[in-house]
Amino acid sequence: MQIHFELYASLMKHLPSGSSRHRATLDVDDSTSAHDLIDTYGVPREMAHLVVVNGVFTPPEKRDEPLKEGDVLAIWPPVAGG
Repeated sequence: MQIHFELYASLMKHLPSGSSRHRATLDVDDSTSAHDLIDTYGVPREMAHLVVVNGVFTPPEKRDEPLKEGDVLAIWPPVAGG
């Protein structure tokens, strides 16, 4: 199946080569989860602060559930500002 994997800010360096800006379109197994992609692309789990699937926040306990065809997985690191 095909999904879209988006990384933002300091996490963009973990995208596979050939990605378009902050997004990669990936062919993955039907059992692939957010945690699978986080681990496969070397994103430290503690840096995957905001994980969103199709615009909906995914809490850590749900990140092992399989993604679906066409899903958009977007991940942001912790951000500080003032």
